[in-house]
Amino acid sequence: MKTYQQLEQRFSRIDNLDNANGILGWDRETMMPDGAADSRAEITATLEVLSHELMTDPAVSDWLDSAEATDGLDDWRLANLTEMRRRWRHATAVPADLVEANAKAVSKCEMAWRSARRDSDFTALQPSLSALLDLQRQIATCKAEALGVSLYDALLDQWEPGGSSAAIDAMFEDLAAYLPGTIEAVLDHQSKRPAIEPPQGPFPVEAQREIGRKLMGAVGFDFERGRLDIS
Repeated sequence: MKTYQQLEQRFSRIDNLDNANGILGWDRETMMPDGAADSRAEITATLEVLSHELMTDPAVSDWLDSAEATDGLDDWRLANLTEMRRRWRHATAVPADLVEANAKAVSKCEMAWRSARRDSDFTALQPSLSALLDLQRQIATCKAEALGVSLYDALLDQWEPGGSSAAIDAMFEDLAAYLPGTIEAVLDHQSKRPAIEPPQGPFPVEAQREIGRKLMGAVGFDFERGRLDIS
């Protein structure tokens, strides 16, 4: 139990750093002035590297081995260990300098996207996006080699544990067989009904915010613990 508790403490610190980075990301997407982009990129990259260092500390590997060999852990702790091991595998597969470079590239690409979106100018975004995709390919290569899977599956496992391109292919094969006939039936049905005119914009930001708050309230969002901002 001692090594499991050490893991709990270490992962709690890692999650605190990740949550702090998430708050900085929220601020970047909602309220942060564009002029703060460079310094914010440095801050978020530093936090990601610190989180990575805590995760890849050799002691974590020893704690995982020891905790997994411990008898008497309940199902909850065993499930936690499985998730800890998965996250550790992903982290140790990628060198710290690549983690830092990717974090900075994400921030740079997002700021480039803002102006490109405003000006409807994709060519302005293309260099930053290309650089980010190249880093993602490097990360995928590192993880694929460590996990023994394809590049796509290596990235997918980070967000869909146990997911695979084979399972996705099977799902899309089912959709390919089902959707064409369904779409034809829907279009035929719609052609026999009066046309529905789509709402005409533009839509005031405050009206969008109000309907957003109503929908969030309907699903039980706690506004004492979170907020809605314009992004």
